[in-house]
Amino acid sequence: MSFGIPFSYIHRFVVNMFGLFKKKVKSETPFVFPKVDIHSHLIPGIDDGSPDMDTTISYLRALKELGYEKVITTPHVMIDQYQNNKEIILYGRDAVREAITSKDLKIDFDAAAEYFLDEQFIYLIKQNELLHFGKDKYVLFEMSFMQESLAIERVIFELLSKGYTPLLAHPERYNYYLRNYDRLFKFKELGCKFQLNINSLTGYYGSKQKELGVILLKEGLVDLLGTDLHHERHLNTLRSLKITAYSELLNSVIKQNNELL
Repeated sequence: MSFGIPFSYIHRFVVNMFGLFKKKVKSETPFVFPKVDIHSHLIPGIDDGSPDMDTTISYLRALKELGYEKVITTPHVMIDQYQNNKEIILYGRDAVREAITSKDLKIDFDAAAEYFLDEQFIYLIKQNELLHFGKDKYVLFEMSFMQESLAIERVIFELLSKGYTPLLAHPERYNYYLRNYDRLFKFKELGCKFQLNINSLTGYYGSKQKELGVILLKEGLVDLLGTDLHHERHLNTLRSLKITAYSELLNSVIKQNNELL
């Protein structure tokens, strides 16, 4: 009998209780970054990411030093704020590629998008006008941090019906799922995949976001990792991530990133 207590509360209590009786093991092992990043904002001047080409090249050099061999950057597409489209994004991608070549930087560079779940996104799905990546045609999208979109299940269904794979960006950052992450199990059952921000595991976005990120890893819900690199603070946090207690949990996810190489 649960007396109306959500499953997520019960599950966390049981997991924590069993954890008390486990032998203490080494909690930190070397962390190796994936070879492919699938979430960043590196096309200069079109969203809240890199402001200019010099900064973009600097960030790409830094990602290369961390072990990345390919970057699929994902500018924001949001009807009220970032009115980017396929033409703008691909033009920016090509400009970055030219700069990479001129600087003799050995890193593959491509672009998709991070779509905000709004009316424009739903329209683009219907028109088959989405930027995607990988053989599974991943489409990265995000929601409001304030509340879940009422259209999310419909969007998952429509993306799948068009042959895309819906990929929800940083689910650990949506605070409303921390006490109700059963919803994420539902989305997974519907066919949605999840992308975790690596920096969430450092506590960069807050302790609650870190907590939910770890829960999602332990539950096997994370499919891909992303840096969500916007600026120097994100980069410095990534650089500081030398070891992590979650390396073993991340290994299988890292393999899925690397398959996109």
